[in-house]
Amino acid sequence: MDDLDRNILGLLGADARMSVATLARRLKVARSTIQARLERLETTGIIAGYTLKLGEEARQGRLRASVLLTIEPRSQAAILSRLKSIAEVERVFTTSGRFDLLMQIAAPNTQVLDQVLDQIGALTGVKSSESLIHLSTRIDRAV
Repeated sequence: MDDLDRNILGLLGADARMSVATLARRLKVARSTIQARLERLETTGIIAGYTLKLGEEARQGRLRASVLLTIEPRSQAAILSRLKSIAEVERVFTTSGRFDLLMQIAAPNTQVLDQVLDQIGALTGVKSSESLIHLSTRIDRAV
């Protein structure tokens, strides 16, 4: 990946709907060059897809939380399988350190969040959990 590829990714990260023509104009290269680069970035897996990023207005009314889990050894596969069936669980990451899993959860209100946390805590193999409710977003560079 060179500077042109990084610049393409940067522009698409800010606006995934940007046309090939606009990309070419902004980066001062031919449309065919941009098209070839995009095809290569897609086929090599650097670009996995194009998506929609919801703004703060669309996310209002949703309570978000990060949940840190400590689990029993060799129970990760079963726990991940059960977490997939909980609609409020948006993302699950494995981690190093004191906790085994980090989850991002979104719920419409505290009652639903509380029910989801109880459901997760009751899963076989979950030793402990710690929940952090998101209050406000100060920096968001995620694509």
